[in-house]
Amino acid sequence: MAERLQKIISSAGAASRRRAEELIKAGRVTVNGAPASLGMSADAAVDDIRIDGRPLAAAPEERVYIMLNKPRGYVTTLSDERGRPAVTELVRLPGRRVYPVGRLDMYSEGLLILTDDGETANALMHPSHDAPRKYIVDVIGTGLEEAAKVITSQTEVDGQPVRPAEVRVLRTAERGGRLEVTIHEGRNRQVRRLCAAAGLKVSRLRRIAEGELLLGSLPSGKWRYLTEEEVRYIKSL
Repeated sequence: MAERLQKIISSAGAASRRRAEELIKAGRVTVNGAPASLGMSADAAVDDIRIDGRPLAAAPEERVYIMLNKPRGYVTTLSDERGRPAVTELVRLPGRRVYPVGRLDMYSEGLLILTDDGETANALMHPSHDAPRKYIVDVIGTGLEEAAKVITSQTEVDGQPVRPAEVRVLRTAERGGRLEVTIHEGRNRQVRRLCAAAGLKVSRLRRIAEGELLLGSLPSGKWRYLTEEEVRYIKSL
């Protein structure tokens, strides 16, 4: 059955759909020996599809869905021009390549989903996906109650509209404290930007939940497979 080429590549676990489009544009994908073009369709059962001259592997029968407690200091890109460690180095599965769904910046920690299911990853990263993301945020600054009100009043980040965040002050100290912040979009460094606008500096940021997925007691740097119930949940979003 003919399908869009980027969908075939994504379904085979070779790259996310977005990355597959980049590979096609770069001329690194061929179909039956000819360079592929964006928007092209092919039949994985019939056509010879290659990336950098290597045949595209058949899509695995079972997909892998993983929750990682991302440590500070790791990037969520697959490769880094500055040589910084990537989260994929923490999850090594024989014969499998998994990709992070969404991002946490290098200095952020916590819940991160990785999978070789390109379709599900693409759906979770789509702007329409608005499962609430909950963070524990240690901040430096004063007047946390007033700062929390400023955060909840913000309706845009870098000129882009966002739904108001939900904020709880968990702890106060002489020079800062701890907040629980829930957002509904995944804008780049959104929580940090919201806090900065309220005069707070983030010293530690951990994502502890995304929708019904909970980080729980998973140790930093460790991972586990999602349960069947959790997989059904992310496929329903």
